[in-house]
Amino acid sequence: MTALTPPPASSELVRYRAMARLWDEAIRLPVLGRVGLDAVIGLVPGIGDIAGGLLAGYGLMIAARLRAPAPILLRMLLNIAIDTIGGVIPLVGDLFDTQFRANTRNLALLERWLDDPHRLRRQSVLALLAVAAAFCALVTLTVWLAVQVIAWVFNVAG
Repeated sequence: MTALTPPPASSELVRYRAMARLWDEAIRLPVLGRVGLDAVIGLVPGIGDIAGGLLAGYGLMIAARLRAPAPILLRMLLNIAIDTIGGVIPLVGDLFDTQFRANTRNLALLERWLDDPHRLRRQSVLALLAVAAAFCALVTLTVWLAVQVIAWVFNVAG
């Protein structure tokens, strides 16, 4: 088995499929369409989105066990970060959680890789660098925004 050939799909992948569906698409709402427990638990300020991010890490763990290459793992991590950070934004984040489905996206990434592991050879190093740069920019923006909000709160309170 070469480094680019994944091991056979496991029962963990089957569980991840079920978890992704439950977490991203379990409930049908008239206006929003399908939403999952991620959007529901995300309504709990602070704790909900962090819990969703931690649970999304399960898929990342499965991908690592299946020996997914670094570009796949980084793209999965970026989806988790976007979902977690986007969901933290008051009110807008709750709507964001109903539409951005990190687990479904990550499952699709993993399954595409499992279907054609050699396709990774055709990806450029620039794509990997772009994902890493986007993740760093997202983290930087989040920290900056948090500092701005805290400064605004203390100026208003003072």
